[in-house]
Amino acid sequence: MPPTVKFAQSSASAKRKRTKPGREAGRQAESASPIGVHSCVAILLATKNGERFLREQLESFKRQTHRNWVLWVSDDDSVDGTRELVEQFSRQVGRERVTVLTGPGRGCASNFLSLTCNPDIEAEFFSYSDQDDIWEADKLARAVEKLKAVPAGSPAMYCSRSQLVDESDREIGLVTLWPKPPSFANALIQNIAAGHTIVLNRAACNLLREAGAVDIMKHDWWCYQLITGCGGTVVYDPYPSVRYRQHQGNSIGAGCTVAARISNILMLLNNRFSHGADRHIASLKKVEYLLTWHNRQILDRFAAVRKGPLMSRLLGIHRCGLYRQTWGGNFFLVMGAILNKI
Repeated sequence: MPPTVKFAQSSASAKRKRTKPGREAGRQAESASPIGVHSCVAILLATKNGERFLREQLESFKRQTHRNWVLWVSDDDSVDGTRELVEQFSRQVGRERVTVLTGPGRGCASNFLSLTCNPDIEAEFFSYSDQDDIWEADKLARAVEKLKAVPAGSPAMYCSRSQLVDESDREIGLVTLWPKPPSFANALIQNIAAGHTIVLNRAACNLLREAGAVDIMKHDWWCYQLITGCGGTVVYDPYPSVRYRQHQGNSIGAGCTVAARISNILMLLNNRFSHGADRHIASLKKVEYLLTWHNRQILDRFAAVRKGPLMSRLLGIHRCGLYRQTWGGNFFLVMGAILNKI
């Protein structure tokens, strides 16, 4: 039998009650077809052995009140039923709406960047999706509405808070609400843009494509750094429109539990944070021409002082204007500077 999903080789995821649309809204969303590039959202889904939770995420796509979307899946050699689930989904929503690519097989960040930089994916907006979360019905509609308020041609990224849920989709808390404004000075040493909430406008996607397949630790952190660095807009929404599932197979996790905070401290002490920062700074240096003059100065100053003498590191952080979002985070930053771990 011929496949029912398009397969191709790759070319280059404020507390409130969960809203569940009625059956009629679900049927309308399921039967709706794409209407062209205008206001179309390309959902970029990176998968690897995601059979356990993937069905619920796919079902949440069908419930979206913003119905003009297409799905691009990059699968990193799944050996479970992931591709079969995507094939079933394509039969339900229409084969023309779903394309499956073979991923690069080099981890989550590379998988998402391969989708982002794929010139065959044409849309007005681009939404990252993890394989194990659940989107609220208004997730895409909110992001599109806020991104449309940004002047045309200006790179912009939407991101939001998340509702934490357990393996059975029971609510267990909220991700930290970030109180300070997004900026490059924050992005250099902290990521506030959770990848599973990110939606990019076309100008932001074009910017990432110009930067290309860089060597980075986290694709969402890279988006935050590059978009703020070039003077683009980051829209942070305190409304949690993604149900962020916590389970043992999480590649990152929410980072706001006691265990996760201990893990962050260990990441600092064993130099994983520092090594990740090395890779991101090197990648930013390669595309330094894309950054604003002011942000190039911050990058150069930070790169020069972060491995220098103690007082140079501490004064350099202050003079660069670097900050994290919370008091505890800034204490973490100072301790990292003292220990020469940033």
